[in-house]
Amino acid sequence: MSDKINSDSTKVVKSKSSFFQENEKSIIFIVGGILLLIVLYFGYQKLYLAPRAEKAANQMYKAEEYATIDSLQAKAINGDGSFPGFEEISKEYSNTKSANIANAYLGGLYLREGKPQEAIDALQKYSDTGSEILDPLVHGLIGDAYSEQQDYKKAAEFYKKAADKSKNSYTTPLFLKKLGLVYEQLQEYKKAEEAFTRIQTDYPGSQESSTVDALIARNKAKL
Repeated sequence: MSDKINSDSTKVVKSKSSFFQENEKSIIFIVGGILLLIVLYFGYQKLYLAPRAEKAANQMYKAEEYATIDSLQAKAINGDGSFPGFEEISKEYSNTKSANIANAYLGGLYLREGKPQEAIDALQKYSDTGSEILDPLVHGLIGDAYSEQQDYKKAAEFYKKAADKSKNSYTTPLFLKKLGLVYEQLQEYKKAEEAFTRIQTDYPGSQESSTVDALIARNKAKL
């Protein structure tokens, strides 16, 4: 019995040894390929993305200054000849934090210019950062852009996302109110009442709560 076990063990060892001998070249190739990918990834992050991210951050401050001045918002979008605008930063420095933030700025600026589709295109390039304020604001701006296009169904979708993205006393009641108003446009008065009631119940100290009683009564009257 012992001889049989030893014999079986020897076969297993030989089998493993045979497998590695027969596939040695392919295994070395695979392992080498994985190591190369790791090296390339960290090289890409350190030698390519990091310098670009730093350069984009250093150049974006001027566009941010222009964005705060109504008469200079075109320069915020297009640049001033010396510093790039948000459009160029978004395109030339993609995959950087600055490009991501530039998309948020672009969306807001396009909305101010009355260009809702351009706003949607820019804002949908934005990736959530984990910010409790900026992330819901971007979703809400997309809702605003669809509202401008009178696509109230899509607007409601994004206002709901914005309201649910982060529970805070600034963005949540703001977008719950907008959600209720577009539900009114869709003649979905029960949903509108529910949105307004959430403000009254969960955010009684918010600015929006001061007008919500009348909105609730208005929708109850239509049920």
